Amino acid sequence: MSRPNTTSPETPSDEVDDADEHAPNTVLNGVIGGIIAVVLSFIPLSPILGGAAAGYLEGGEERDGLVVGTIAGVIALIPFVLFGMLAAVLLIAPGGIRLLPLLAVFLFFVAIYTVGLSALGGIVGIYVKNEFDL
Repeated sequence: MSRPNTTSPETPSDEVDDADEHAPNTVLNGVIGGIIAVVLSFIPLSPILGGAAAGYLEGGEERDGLVVGTIAGVIALIPFVLFGMLAAVLLIAPGGIRLLPLLAVFLFFVAIYTVGLSALGGIVGIYVKNEFDL
């Protein structure tokens, strides 16, 4: 006599994995860091502070800090670009067109400064969270 199959077919588990439940929201952390960098823009090297806040909120490894810090830098760069475009419109007055290449070079270096320092701050934020566990 053969025994009847009493095993039930596998059903998907309703449990939520703890890692998925507490997964960081990288874009949200980047936006928070970008806002911090803009609000603190009167302080020299403020992109480092914004990136560090984003990296600290993100947690993880250095690469995660680099990514979230870069996102924070791009978010913080938006107001600078908007003000640069406003300045470009105001400079288009007669004779002002000659200053547009200078404005473009200036905005390029502002972008490097903002995004680069925010990425560095993201790595610093990850380091602080991992080493000091504040």
